[in-house]
Amino acid sequence: MQHIRAHVLVCGGTGCKSAGSKEIQSRFTKCLEEYGMQDEVMLVETGCHGFCENGPLVIVYPEGTFYCRVKPEDVKEIVESHLYKGRIVDRLLYHEPLTQEKIPNYSEIGFYKKQHRLILENCGAINPEQIEEYIAAGGYEALAKALTAMKPEEVVEEIKKSGLRGRGGGGFSTGTKWQFAKASVSDKKYVICNADEGDPGAFMDRSVLEGDPHRVLEGMAICGYAIGSDEGYIYVRAEYPLAIQRLRIAIEQAEKMGLLGDNIFGSGFNFKIHIKEGAGAFVCGEETALMASIEGKRGMPRPRPPFPAVSGLWGKPTNINNVETFANVSQIIVNGADWYCQFGTEKSKGTKVFALTGKINNTGLAEVPMGISMREIIFDIGGGITNGKKFKAVQIGGPSGGCLPESMLDLPVDYDSLITAGAMMGSGGLVVMDEDTCMVDVAKFFLNFTQSESCGKCTPCREGTKRMLEILTRITEGQGREGDIELLENLAKNIKETALCGLGQTAPNPVLSTLRFFRHEYEAHIKEKRCPAGVCEKLAIYVITEACKGCGLCARNCPAHAITGVAKQKHVIDPAVCIKCGACMAACPFKAIKKV
Repeated sequence: MQHIRAHVLVCGGTGCKSAGSKEIQSRFTKCLEEYGMQDEVMLVETGCHGFCENGPLVIVYPEGTFYCRVKPEDVKEIVESHLYKGRIVDRLLYHEPLTQEKIPNYSEIGFYKKQHRLILENCGAINPEQIEEYIAAGGYEALAKALTAMKPEEVVEEIKKSGLRGRGGGGFSTGTKWQFAKASVSDKKYVICNADEGDPGAFMDRSVLEGDPHRVLEGMAICGYAIGSDEGYIYVRAEYPLAIQRLRIAIEQAEKMGLLGDNIFGSGFNFKIHIKEGAGAFVCGEETALMASIEGKRGMPRPRPPFPAVSGLWGKPTNINNVETFANVSQIIVNGADWYCQFGTEKSKGTKVFALTGKINNTGLAEVPMGISMREIIFDIGGGITNGKKFKAVQIGGPSGGCLPESMLDLPVDYDSLITAGAMMGSGGLVVMDEDTCMVDVAKFFLNFTQSESCGKCTPCREGTKRMLEILTRITEGQGREGDIELLENLAKNIKETALCGLGQTAPNPVLSTLRFFRHEYEAHIKEKRCPAGVCEKLAIYVITEACKGCGLCARNCPAHAITGVAKQKHVIDPAVCIKCGACMAACPFKAIKKV
């Protein structure tokens, strides 16, 4: 067998695939054959490496050269220059946005420097469709240790001692949850992995399932052994076809190797995993609604108690954790709880994966130790705000979270600090907003999402969120009234206290947090009939500035004939006639029309 002298890793996550990484792989195969290097250069399709803003990504080892925004037509140059002649292709290297410094090795890139990749360590480094690569990276060692050297109660105790808290949003102690399920006496128990990732802008679970599916399967099997279960379900969104495909491959491979199925490691422990595809209902992220969906019923929450640990799937004791929670388990068992406790804070141990989206330069996935500041995530890892704009707010925790202002940028990111600030960790969605964002409009956007996703079972959520959305819509359309702010606060309080499930109880959070930190914007909309950010169209006023050259293009493009003036002189917009369509602004070649 010929010696492999180089590895070419091509990102095969959903984002890079949509940008052409499959064609890039095909070009590499063809070009390597042309240069006779197909036996000495190994081409590996990986999962997401996190730096989505710069995909498709190609990393060449042993140097670790990081090529970004690679196009299929760039492949021949990489093969010829780098792999054949040993010359790095400078133009494809990452450039730091502030210094424009070329950085050849990804470990030196600012986006990665402050990350600590425990959960994502294999994502972007191994082929997720080859179980041998996972095993070579230490995979299934934890399951072997648990089954052959630990009693179930010892496994539970180790997870409790680690301080691992649920990464799905609630932050409940994972070990305590397992202990409750273990204590329930039953002839049948279930383990469920909640992969129903429904938050707008969130893709943490998807990337883990696409890039390192065996890590989740191993965590579920360890949980099954710990609580006395022989069967598990992964409830995953049908909108994640690549994740589902790789999960199916992973389950089949693990079963063939005896790592799932009957008598695992000769221990007498049996564990089988099934995939249940969800239909995309946000409410099915709530565990009782999720179980109803698995049972073939409409996904609607039920009152608790009884809790799932006592009566869950088909009335049997059930333990539910999300993807990221299960992905932590194997490392805790292999390395020990004391090792895990060195990461994070006193009450929030370990790391957290965030999906960085919005008005931020470095969109993508970032895994950071708990306790890091929001400023470090947004400006050091995220590269700051796009187009040199000023930071205004960050929505953390998805539609159930809250908007935090600039004054909160140095807040440590942990469960308790975020709750105190009026937000929540959530599953890890992080949407950054700049100075051009209207916070009333943002609150309306998130409330519109949760209102439309409400299952309608309980009156507070079904009717209360609808009334709140109607008030916000009126405010953004210039019909806000005195007392609307107080009415919003009163409705929000009642919904939080009386809604049946977590979706309804947290739905008012974006409204309450924006009222807390950006109340002046609500007041401007209601009292002055003005949107400070100029976003709300029905409150906008279009004016022609002194930059006008009198070319008449604006008048000719105005469908309402609201613009008058003579040639080569400044024109005027009649606000009483203007329909605020923006056609004049789009047509003006001198940028002489502004929205105020």
